[in-house]
Amino acid sequence: MHIPDGFINAPVSLGAGILAAGTVAVALKQARGKLDNQVAPMAGLAAVFIFAVQMLNFPIVAGTSGHLLGGALAAILIGRWPGLLALTVVLSLQALIFADGGLSALGLNLVNMGVITVLGGWFIFRGMTKVMPKSHLGVVIASGLAAFMTVPLSALGFVVQYALGGTGIFETASVLTAMVGVHVLIGIGEGIITALTVSAVLATRPDLVYGARELLPKANLTIKNVEVQS
Repeated sequence: MHIPDGFINAPVSLGAGILAAGTVAVALKQARGKLDNQVAPMAGLAAVFIFAVQMLNFPIVAGTSGHLLGGALAAILIGRWPGLLALTVVLSLQALIFADGGLSALGLNLVNMGVITVLGGWFIFRGMTKVMPKSHLGVVIASGLAAFMTVPLSALGFVVQYALGGTGIFETASVLTAMVGVHVLIGIGEGIITALTVSAVLATRPDLVYGARELLPKANLTIKNVEVQS
């Protein structure tokens, strides 16, 4: 999913960079003052966890592999704006230290794997929770489905960028078929990992799952107990 330098032309790369920078600026403004005692530590932990898990690839089909994108997971654990900031740090470090994605393509990668997955994952999750039971299982299922959907959405983002400024020799229709087909399968892995992670945190500290605070009474009770003890 990481786009290398030169794969998308300069005008489209610049436009994506401006879009990514503007969205991150909004995230910085919106997140200010909202990092409470639960969210602040989780933001750092979420970034470290996603950074580490993104380095691990799981096999798909015909020699292809995929890895966690983590946008939906970050949004559900710490909220959409802190989640976007966490993904920005992860993707920037990957480009700067590990050359995982080109520097000129950083804006493209931030849009696809940050903006689309975090904001898209958050709104899908919130939509799912309106029809799911207000329970541990309901939150876990909504988390998994939201994470699953963000992966082909991210792939579609790349296809749009390729259609606008791709430098490759492949037809856009062929790229669309290949990218969405493979990333639907990768999305299954994303959904499973996200659901298992959210379930594990809910089982021990439900107050640390930002997306569940308004849904699970136990999460709000835990927050109140922590405030009283502090």
